[in-house]
Amino acid sequence: MRIAADFVIEHASLVATCAGPAPRRGAAQGDITPIYDASIAAHQGVIVYVGPASDAEHQLELHGEAVRLDARGCTVVPGFVDPHTHLVFAGDRQDELRRRLAGATYETIAAEGGGIMKTVALTRAASETELADAARPRLDEMLASGTTTCEAKSGYGLTTESELTQLRAIHALNRTHIIDIVPTFLGAHDIPAEFKSRRADYVACIVNEMIPRVAAEGLAEWCDVFCDAGYFTPDESRAILEAGRREGLKARIHADQLATSGGCGAAAFVGARSADHLVHVDESGADALASANVCAVLLPIAAFYLKLGRYAPARMLIGRDVPVALATDMNPGGGFSPSMPFAMALACFGMNMTLEESLVASTLNAAWSLDRADCIGSLEVGKLMDAVIVRGGLTELLRVGTGAIRNVIKRGRVVSQ
Repeated sequence: MRIAADFVIEHASLVATCAGPAPRRGAAQGDITPIYDASIAAHQGVIVYVGPASDAEHQLELHGEAVRLDARGCTVVPGFVDPHTHLVFAGDRQDELRRRLAGATYETIAAEGGGIMKTVALTRAASETELADAARPRLDEMLASGTTTCEAKSGYGLTTESELTQLRAIHALNRTHIIDIVPTFLGAHDIPAEFKSRRADYVACIVNEMIPRVAAEGLAEWCDVFCDAGYFTPDESRAILEAGRREGLKARIHADQLATSGGCGAAAFVGARSADHLVHVDESGADALASANVCAVLLPIAAFYLKLGRYAPARMLIGRDVPVALATDMNPGGGFSPSMPFAMALACFGMNMTLEESLVASTLNAAWSLDRADCIGSLEVGKLMDAVIVRGGLTELLRVGTGAIRNVIKRGRVVSQ
């Protein structure tokens, strides 16, 4: 009996399926499970066939109006999954970029009232509609770069109502944009100015007021904390993440971006799915992540634009069996690029990852870090038909700014070309 299909990519020179169990770790981090001269077919947005093009001709029953894409000379990869973004905010901080280029540090700018708190002031003044309208072009840029699913955090409100407004804007975008968006509550992004002298009261506000409101309205799937020097301590982070877990919010954490902060221990203690940034992670922190099955979400674009002078030690993490994912960290202060291929290029040339490792980190492992590996992140029968067609070979993705992406497919429909 033939397999019904209404969408097919035919005769791709290479399909990097990334198929198999998730997450990939250690030597398996670079296993892309390739198929050569391959076809992929879908029916109603779900993959029904992946395999040799010669077999597809005999096994598929194409509907009369089926879409057929000739991919000869091209490579097909899963749609990119971006598991760490701050895409909903008001205003911009491009003046800070100019200051960093002139030598100012991230910490200096933040101490002078810039950084997160500048965006907080602008975001608090914006409506849900204004926030969604400002974010929509950013999502369009992400889609054109091959991203088909992303995470989006609150964290630029730091009051209960403003955090809820950000999360409602994220939900509005998820209803109306092609990209699937996974919402994260990040009320613990920084201590707002009005609580600077009484930080315990702000932690109590997050735990006792914000998290219950977010959970009651069903506005977030994840709870996140910025655990780092000058921000939230490991003890505060554990208290917040455990409060989120009691309300049904799964845990992820910013850790070790600016210093070795104890964030990895906090992540392991609460069973977080991911620990993100990790620029300053050490071997003991990596071992804590590995033992607790925490994914390392690395953000080389942020390290690049913030001029941190170093990147996360990806080779050490992979060597210690920590599953590694990549993300853009799109944000107004340091995540100026929405491009997962750019994150891959920096991972390869700044963090010494192989091309195959960076692809798995941008697809299957990234999907697993968002608890979505059952439906996205690889090209396998039963998963969503989210894919990217690359002109030429896989290395074309590393040629930043060249238009290597020919088509982006979301749920079996060409959405960017």
